[in-house]
Amino acid sequence: MATEPKKIIIDTDPGIDDAMAIFVALESPEVEVIGLTTIYGNVYTTLATRNALHLLDIAGRTDIPVAEGSHVTITKGTKLRIADFVHGTDGLGNQNFPAPNGKPIEQNAADFLVQQASLYPGKITVVALGPLTNIALAIQSDPDFVKNIGQIVVLGGAFSVNGNVNPAAEANIFGDPDAADIVFTSGADVLAVGINVTHQVVLTDFDRDELAKSNGKYAKYLDKILGVYFGYHHEAYSTKGVYLHDPTALLAAVDPSLITYTEGVVRVQTNGITRGLTLFYNKQKRFGEVSEWSDKPSVKVAVTVDAPRVLKLVMERLINS
Repeated sequence: MATEPKKIIIDTDPGIDDAMAIFVALESPEVEVIGLTTIYGNVYTTLATRNALHLLDIAGRTDIPVAEGSHVTITKGTKLRIADFVHGTDGLGNQNFPAPNGKPIEQNAADFLVQQASLYPGKITVVALGPLTNIALAIQSDPDFVKNIGQIVVLGGAFSVNGNVNPAAEANIFGDPDAADIVFTSGADVLAVGINVTHQVVLTDFDRDELAKSNGKYAKYLDKILGVYFGYHHEAYSTKGVYLHDPTALLAAVDPSLITYTEGVVRVQTNGITRGLTLFYNKQKRFGEVSEWSDKPSVKVAVTVDAPRVLKLVMERLINS
């Protein structure tokens, strides 16, 4: 008997690798994308919404609702770090695509998340590809959200490795550390897929040529926008390829067998030079004193990934689109 596709909501800040993840999700029969929610990160929230609507135009999936998310951090911070130098000023490789046909729904992202989780209790996975403000707002606004949501797969954190914003912090967690700490300590079923894992999955220059040569609709589109992303990686990391952060997290939600994980408490440093640092406590030692770590719920933290399989799935789904 066929299993019902897993319902997912993608919380996103498109973003070149977000575009890739969204297309992979739409080509994955194992999941049903029931909505996109938008957040700042790679671009400001208004542009993230425009890009999400544009990507659904490209996909021919304007039936999927887009709910616009927060324009500020959970503490009302407005000085946001935007990664336009990685993705282009438009977020999509400086292609300056025409305005999308669709519009976001009236509901904001947090309300949409709460509503969908209550409509399908235990059935929805949120794949969070940007800062965690919308998810934290949903947790704060509805006491039942944590038990109604099936799982939250977080692209974020740098566990036992340097960050990618500075030596301490990974970009999505750094974008709203207070929100991240709320999510990690909420008691929801959280899986964190950090850059310690996503840096193992590389789309090479050769793979990009394969996308360009194919007839896949998404492959051809991505080849057009990937130049800025490849240029940044060549310069910043001296790699002959790009890290597949967002598609890796997305596929971890689609097929959990692609990763292995450990469990423990994760807390986020919210100020100072290590703002955005993700600290993992494996609970192997029981400390005597009561502290900020005491009685906090465990989350899952990815430790390995089947990188060849992830890359194969990404390439197949883009080329066969």
